Amino acid sequence: MISLILFALVLSLLFLGVPIAISLGLSSIIIIAFFSSGSLSGVALHLFSASQHYTLLAIPFFILASTFMANGDVARRIIRVAIASVGHFRGGLAMASVLACMMFAALSGSSPATVVAIGTIAIAGMMQVGYSKDFAAGVIANAGTLGILIPPSIVMVVYAAATDVSVGRMFLAGVIPGLLAGGMLMLAIYIVARIKKLPAEPWRGFGEIVNAGKEAGWGLFLIFIIIGGIYGGAFTPTEAASVAAVYAGMVSLFVYRDMGPLKGINWIPDGASRHATIGFKASVYAFALLMLWLILSFFFFSEASSLVRIWIGFAISGVMLLGYPLLKRESNPFSFIAGLPIWGRNIWLILSRFLPALFHKDTKSVLFESARTTIMLMFIIVNALLFAHVLTSERIPQIITDWMLGAGFNWFTFLIAVNILLLIGGQFMEPSGLLLIVAPVVFPIAMELGVDPIHLGIIMVVNMEIGMITPPIGLNLFVTSGITGMSLLRVVKAALPFVGVLMIFLVIVTYVPQLSIWLPYSLMGPEVIIGR
Repeated sequence: MISLILFALVLSLLFLGVPIAISLGLSSIIIIAFFSSGSLSGVALHLFSASQHYTLLAIPFFILASTFMANGDVARRIIRVAIASVGHFRGGLAMASVLACMMFAALSGSSPATVVAIGTIAIAGMMQVGYSKDFAAGVIANAGTLGILIPPSIVMVVYAAATDVSVGRMFLAGVIPGLLAGGMLMLAIYIVARIKKLPAEPWRGFGEIVNAGKEAGWGLFLIFIIIGGIYGGAFTPTEAASVAAVYAGMVSLFVYRDMGPLKGINWIPDGASRHATIGFKASVYAFALLMLWLILSFFFFSEASSLVRIWIGFAISGVMLLGYPLLKRESNPFSFIAGLPIWGRNIWLILSRFLPALFHKDTKSVLFESARTTIMLMFIIVNALLFAHVLTSERIPQIITDWMLGAGFNWFTFLIAVNILLLIGGQFMEPSGLLLIVAPVVFPIAMELGVDPIHLGIIMVVNMEIGMITPPIGLNLFVTSGITGMSLLRVVKAALPFVGVLMIFLVIVTYVPQLSIWLPYSLMGPEVIIGR
């Protein structure tokens, strides 16, 4: 009876237009006050303890990192890499947009941020070469959903916090499904392009891929820092989020210089000689290669001693330092010495503008935007955790579990029911809030029926993906409508054909669990659930 009252209160408040966070929190307080043996004095304590959840500390840092990346010019550099890689296929610009969304997703962990950053540039580019506005908007709305499936994912952090599973395993579990989803979207685009004879970009050669990769390298390097750092044991996912935020800020302000007091100041001054320029570039590439080797070797060659890995790294970077000038037909392999004045100039610029950069209007704008998003999301999460606390204290998940087992549900039919529930709920609710409501209910049932907890998490994240592009509350639809100026109904129609692709993908992920669990369990072992 109490469970019916609780869910009726939540649904009634939502249909009355009350914000989801208040609906969850108010319903929980009413149940505690009038129908439960619990005390209202414990509500404040629970809200405070929920906000102190260590795993949830990763969310504001990932939001800050994605905001720095989205406000800089990282998206344009990533799109250039994607076009150089797949743009020469028929429909290549649309396929490149999907690939760019996949790469930006690995930096941001946010679906709306991916749509805004990539869509703002890609949609205009597709229209310029002959794609219809509807087709371009449909591609971006769907590809942007990969932002919550490809790690690092904020929604995965929320699921891990709600169910006490490993964030690291969840991140690894999203890799193969994320690549598969992106590949399926690109295949669908290619088929449509062949039928409609959509244009292809000219093949610019492997040199363009290399040049585009060098330009985007400092942004994409964040992927290696997060993934390599977590699975190499250097830091936890929460610590990785803080490292990502600091790195994204430093790259945006001092490396790419897309914002802040150094905006518009090139690393290499206009009057620099060719000899000094080549020497400077040689030292930059050598340093980048050294850092990349140290991270990758820490992850893949951990059996070797640290000293051996460091010496190998110095040897590799030394070859680059001395070999690059020779590749550029310089007679002196020690050209890096001529580049030292350029280093000195830039180091002085960074040191002298460091404090002004931290208080610059661009930095304040990024901090304000990320803080606003964090407060909004954390308010939803804390109230949803209070709702989950009421569910647990009233034994509602156990009651539903007993009923489903008594009704003859097995793992196959249970997953069908979960998908239907989440697909319907995703049309009306924000992903994190919905996940925090549903996860405490379905998780014990899944464990009873033998469903893997990591596999269940990926199924729920994929459902959240589809929910973001289904009306009436699909967030990606509103974001795409905002950046294109199209009506919401028109965006829905544009996105609908590709939603079918994601529905097929959902079926595959649901009933082929090895896609989700093979990689995390190969590298980290199986998830152990205690006290469930």
